[in-house]
Amino acid sequence: MNRHFEDARYYLKRAGETALKGLRDELEPVEQRARELTGREEEPEPSRAEKARTGVDRVRATVEREVEAAVTTARERLASR
Repeated sequence: MNRHFEDARYYLKRAGETALKGLRDELEPVEQRARELTGREEEPEPSRAEKARTGVDRVRATVEREVEAAVTTARERLASR
């Protein structure tokens, strides 16, 4: 009889999970509409390409500042001679 309880628990768990997935699918459009109306839209996660582009932009800005500082220093040295 213990096996019957284990089987019943397993199938109840599966039924609950399936019902939860179905409920999420049914309520997703309602959630999106509510977010649009309240202005609380979810920000999508950045893709790998967007993350890489952000990193490249950050490095480019750092290099530009360093080059500008080096050019300024070189000009000052040349002007002082």
